[in-house]
Amino acid sequence: MLKKLTLTTFILIGMAALAGVPALAQDKAAPQPKRASAPSYRQFDIGGSFYKTFVTNTSGMGFQQTPTSGMGGLIEARRLFSPLLGFEMAVSFGTGGQNYAPLATACALTCNNPVVKIGGRQVETSLDYVPSMKIGNLRPFLVGGLGVFISVPDSTPLGNNTSIRGAYIYGGGVEYDISRRLGIRGQYRDTWYKAPNISSIYPADGQYTHSAMPMGGVYYRF
Repeated sequence: MLKKLTLTTFILIGMAALAGVPALAQDKAAPQPKRASAPSYRQFDIGGSFYKTFVTNTSGMGFQQTPTSGMGGLIEARRLFSPLLGFEMAVSFGTGGQNYAPLATACALTCNNPVVKIGGRQVETSLDYVPSMKIGNLRPFLVGGLGVFISVPDSTPLGNNTSIRGAYIYGGGVEYDISRRLGIRGQYRDTWYKAPNISSIYPADGQYTHSAMPMGGVYYRF
């Protein structure tokens, strides 16, 4: 009797174990629910924008220097890691020259110089810090950095000089995702630098000026 009871017990345990194997395999095969991922701030993109420049006048050394406003384009490669960590490399190409004229009341050594008008082109390169905040399809951002501002004048009978200046860049804007890869970007950038001395008969006036550049364009995210 005891042997029959023991044998029956082992048979029942074995059947239960066999019945549990398929269920265990099914549980292992079932896909596990994915954890909700945190919002991604990472982004690498290349953007292009068109802009209009607005430049302030300067005066010193007995003459007034009046820049001519121009238009241009900006190309930027931007890498964002988090709301407080982002960088970009930017280069812009634009038009714009300088007009020089003696100051009647204090012309000093430039009294006998003629009024000079010089056209030209400008190139600016910069490395910028870019904090930003992702809000749905919008991303407001700030820009601040250091760069080089190069003025390349047109040729004139009185001669000219290519001017290279250190520059401080600041500004901000907002971008909007049209799709997963493509978006539009609007921004305002300002560049501070010493007024370029591209004329060979007028010296550098030693004053700081700035170029305001409202701009708009597109970007492609990789």
